Amino acid sequence: MDVVADKGVGGAIMTPARRRWRVPKSLAWAAVAPFAAWAVARVAGLERDSLTTQLMTATPYAAAASLVPVLLSALSRNRAATAVALVTATALGFSVLPRAIGSAEATTGTPLRVLTLNMLFGHADPGVVMDLVRRLKPDVLSAQELTPGMVEELDAAGLKEAMPHRVLEPEWSAGGSGLYARYELTPLEGMFEAIGHNMPAARMSLPGAKPVELVSVHPFPPLGRQVHDWTAALDALPSAVPDRIRILAGDFNASLDHVAMRRFLNRGYVDAADAVGEGLVPTWPAHRGIPPIITIDHVVVDQRVGVNEVSIHTVTGTDHRAVFADLRVPAS
Repeated sequence: MDVVADKGVGGAIMTPARRRWRVPKSLAWAAVAPFAAWAVARVAGLERDSLTTQLMTATPYAAAASLVPVLLSALSRNRAATAVALVTATALGFSVLPRAIGSAEATTGTPLRVLTLNMLFGHADPGVVMDLVRRLKPDVLSAQELTPGMVEELDAAGLKEAMPHRVLEPEWSAGGSGLYARYELTPLEGMFEAIGHNMPAARMSLPGAKPVELVSVHPFPPLGRQVHDWTAALDALPSAVPDRIRILAGDFNASLDHVAMRRFLNRGYVDAADAVGEGLVPTWPAHRGIPPIITIDHVVVDQRVGVNEVSIHTVTGTDHRAVFADLRVPAS
C-alpha cells in the first residue's frame, strides 16, 4: 500500500497502490513467434509442400493480424519481443501494401483490353459473360474450364459475332481453355510445355503495335502431390522476350505471395492489378456463401506494357471472378 499523510484530517490515510496491467512476457512471445515464422517464410520463399503453399495465400490477412503481437509485446514491456514484432509487421506490410498502392504511370500506346475468367466446368452464365463483353469491350477473352457446351452457349449468346477469332482447347472437365479475340489469332505450338490443364497460346495481329503473344494460363492447383506439378507449370511458362509482347491471363492458382509466382514475374513481367493498386482484390471463391478471400486470377503483362485500369467482376455460375485489364501496348 501507499501511505499518504493528510494533515488536515489529523492522521494518515492508507490508499492502495495502483495496479498496472501487464501482459506476461511468455504470452507476448507466443503471439509474436508464429507471425515471425510466417514473415521469414514469405520473404525467403520457403513454402514447399501443399499445406504451406496454400497457407501463403493468406499473407494479407496475416499482415493485418501481425499488429496484434506488436500491441501485446508493448504491453508486456518486453523490448526484445516488441522489436521482433515490429520487424515482423514491417516485413509483412512491405510484402502486401504495395499491391494496394500501385506504381503504374500514365502511358501511351495501342489500346488492348483483356478479360479472363475461369468458367467452373462451363457453368458460368453465358448471358452475364456476354454482358461483360458488351460493356467492357475486351479485345481478348481468356477462358479456363471451358467445355464444348460452354463454347456453344457463348456463341449462341453473341460471342461468335463479338469475338470471331479463337484458339480453343475445350474439354468436358476442368482441363479446357481457350482464347477469343476481335483480331486475327494464329495458334502457337511449342512456345512452352503446358503442365496441368490445357493452356493454348496464340499470336494476335494488333494494328499499330508490336506482335502480341497470348497464353490462357491454368496450372493444377497446389493440392497434395499436385504442388510439384503446379510449381513446374509456373516455372515452365515462357519468359518475356525483346522482339514481341507476351500477355498471360488466367487462373494461375497462385497469389503474389507465392515464391513460384514471384519467380515467374521476375522474368520480365508485371501483374496488371498490382500495378494499379488493385492487387489485393480477391477473386476466389465466389458464390459459396462467403465472400472471395484470395487473389489467384491474374492478367500478367510484359514490363513494357502500360496498365491504365484493372477491374474485378462477379459472374453468376462460377466460383471465380473475372479480371479485366485496360492496357497500352508499345507501337511497332
